[in-house]
Parts: sequence; structure tokens; C-alpha cells
Amino acid sequence: MAKRERVYVALGSNMGDRAAHLAYARDRLAGLPDSRLLKASRVEETAPLGPVPQGPYLNQMVLLETTLEPATLLDHLHAIEAERGRERRVRWGPRTLDLDIVRYGDRAVRQPELTIPHPGLPERDFWQRELAELDAPNPAPSRTESARG
Repeated sequence: MAKRERVYVALGSNMGDRAAHLAYARDRLAGLPDSRLLKASRVEETAPLGPVPQGPYLNQMVLLETTLEPATLLDHLHAIEAERGRERRVRWGPRTLDLDIVRYGDRAVRQPELTIPHPGLPERDFWQRELAELDAPNPAPSRTESARG
């Protein structure tokens, strides 16, 4: 049986109904074969990266548990992007939906189409915040909450 891995996937959108694009991606990710969506970070608006003038992004990160291999997961991510009208015309250009594998368990992958951990991780403060949020332990219930049990 294949090993279940914890995978962090970044979601971003700066075209059209940005919140709807992120919601669609979360729903599709939750339905991937051999995968479970464990957690989602808060949604955060950020300035675009790169030299192309464009509007702000909504960003979020999700934590998946999956047995899919990284390249197979990437194929699924590209299909979800395409379903939302993603076109890969301009590097650093605006996007209806952008899905990136940020971390995949403890794996390091160096392939022409896929690098894990994502090479942009050190420069993206919002990814750092989202990872910290997803890695934070669940808070213990307060006495009032546990007393209601």
C-alpha cells in the first residue's frame, strides 16, 4: 500500500470571482482520488509578484493527505486550473486560478516541470504565514466549551 503523505498546496486567484475560484479549487481538491483535505488556512489578499501590472491576489493554502505521486498530483492541479479558465500565456501574469505544490512530505523533487519544496517558498511571507497556521496545533477547548460537551 502506498504511503500517505502530507502535502501543502497553495491556491491563488486575481481574476474574476477570486473567492469562487478558491472555493472551487478547495472542493475539487477534497474530491481527488486517494486524497483527503485536512485543513485550509484563512484567505489573505496580497499584492501580485513579478513585473506584470495586475490586480491583487486572494491566497490560501490547504493541507492534503494523499497517496498520489507528486507528478500525478500536479497533473490534477493543472486540470483544476484549466477547468477555471487558466491560460499559461504570460509568465507572472494574472490568473483565474493558480495551484502550486509547496511541500510534499519530506520529499525533494527536481524535475523540469516540478520542484519541491517550491522554490518561491522563502520569498513568500504569506506562504510562511499560511504554513504556520496549518501546522499550528488545534487549541484546547476552553472549560466552558468542554463543559457543554
